[in-house]
Amino acid sequence: MRRAPELCTRFHRASELIGRRWTGAIIFVMLRRRCRFAALREAIPLMTDRMLSQRLQELEHEGIVERLVVPHTPVRVEYGLTKKGRALGKAIGAIQDWARRWTDA
Repeated sequence: MRRAPELCTRFHRASELIGRRWTGAIIFVMLRRRCRFAALREAIPLMTDRMLSQRLQELEHEGIVERLVVPHTPVRVEYGLTKKGRALGKAIGAIQDWARRWTDA
């Protein structure tokens, strides 16, 4: 009798984290540069402020995003990817390549 294939729990956890609604878009934008909240909101126009704030907090909690306070007057807050977040670049690039080939715009 054949055994069913086993699901890798690490893969499952990672895909659930990255696959949450809007998370991929946030990481995609932030792979290009650090962003202020308003710049992220502008880059992802259908996302609500509340959802953006929630996703940024989740990604910060996971060590993927860092919140940087720039001591200017007025104080500026920027969000950037950590080393862990930048390591997603290859995976995001692979998804982008797949999307170009297999999905409609």
